[in-house]
Amino acid sequence: MAFVRSYSNASSGMGVAEDCKEIFRELQRKKSHRYVIFKIDDKQKQVVVEKTGKVTESYDDFTASLPENDCRYAIYDFDFVTEENCQKSKIFFIAWSPAISRIRAKMLYATSKDRFRRELDGVHYELQATDPTELDLEILRERAH
Repeated sequence: MAFVRSYSNASSGMGVAEDCKEIFRELQRKKSHRYVIFKIDDKQKQVVVEKTGKVTESYDDFTASLPENDCRYAIYDFDFVTEENCQKSKIFFIAWSPAISRIRAKMLYATSKDRFRRELDGVHYELQATDPTELDLEILRERAH
């Protein structure tokens, strides 16, 4: 297991595991992941990496990896082609908070979000989603253009 260093967060008591930022940088700079899903580890009192998606994985693979009844943070590297036929990439931060998840989880993720989001320098867009329709690929396309 990788060495984990946490940073305290006075407002929520939630830290951020050092590997969260390292894996984000791998996605951002090296394009070594299509997406990263993060969860709050109650025992460690910090945000940790739950899953990384291979570059070959699709957006459907990403959305299928999100739990239907629990909150998560995620980063998705969205590749697209502009009207001028240029290949572009935009990084989305997604706060996944399904309506059916526990109230305590929704509150914990909501109060920790801004602190965690600030650790990920280089995110282009942010989405808040409470059900799968708010994660439709068209929403990413519209925001990225």
